[in-house]
Amino acid sequence: MIRTNLSTRPFYNERVVRLWLLAIGVLVVAASIFNVTRIIHYSRSDTELATQASRDEARAAELRASAARLRASVDLKQVDYASSEARQANDLIDRRTFSWTELFNRFEATLPEDVRITSVRPKLEKRGFVMTIAVVSRDVDQVNQFMENLERTGAFADLLVSEEHFNEQGQLEASLTTLYLPTSGRAEASGAQTQ
Repeated sequence: MIRTNLSTRPFYNERVVRLWLLAIGVLVVAASIFNVTRIIHYSRSDTELATQASRDEARAAELRASAARLRASVDLKQVDYASSEARQANDLIDRRTFSWTELFNRFEATLPEDVRITSVRPKLEKRGFVMTIAVVSRDVDQVNQFMENLERTGAFADLLVSEEHFNEQGQLEASLTTLYLPTSGRAEASGAQTQ
């Protein structure tokens, strides 16, 4: 077998090299096309977002100007008047929710035999209903017992004797002042019933 090349021009297999160069060229062209389409897409998106941002900024400026005009047009006297009317309406609602039946039921349950109630005056204040209760009794012990019974219900707080004296018949007339909180008494009464 002859191992030497006898041709004047040796044969090299160039097809494989050309095929590799063609594949690399196709990949470079495809990557370039992809990059160009992405650049165009992002450029359009950036333009749209910039346009939207400028529209939003214009709208925000318009709304700020409108809010400033509205604030300037508000009449503080009307706001104060409306606020005063709302407070009066809330006071009327609070008075409407006051239950005389519940109050007198509490008195009936706590009143000792020798004590009579002659008058009850509720007054609505910020902290609740301040009650002035006028009572008549034969002695001080019965009035003290009535006060203790009221405090035990949980619906009466800060119970004080504001005035006391003996009348012509020898009976003690006392004026009691207390804070009436019917909701706390209701909660305590319901807790006592469940136990």
